[in-house]
Amino acid sequence: MSERCPHSPLQTTGWLESWRLTFGGEEHGWDGSLPTIVQDHFERVFVAVYDVTGEDESALDGWEQADTGLYRKTKVRVSTLSGEMLVWAYVLDAFEGGLPSASSLGVLSDAAEAAGAPDDYIGALRRRPCRSNGV
Repeated sequence: MSERCPHSPLQTTGWLESWRLTFGGEEHGWDGSLPTIVQDHFERVFVAVYDVTGEDESALDGWEQADTGLYRKTKVRVSTLSGEMLVWAYVLDAFEGGLPSASSLGVLSDAAEAAGAPDDYIGALRRRPCRSNGV
């Protein structure tokens, strides 16, 4: 995020309740399926919440290909230590399925670790099945 949104500070971390991290749109990814979230009443996703500026929002839309329709923005509720927050998240507009690349999982698990996610959550991310890079 520091590269993609240099003017947008981290606000807090929390849990996106009743959603799960998954992957899809394998035909759109150059090295595997792309990350997304889907509603699932039995799961939750650890998230970092940023105070995104208008300038950075436009840049992030480009990074996430929201301008092409690959991802769309949706409002979600995040549970934080100070209460619930309504924030927007990018959701992949493609079918769920396929495996992410090892490098994608590495980026996600490293980011979760840096943001203070619990060890069991990070471990589960790192143990997820994935494609080998270059395959």
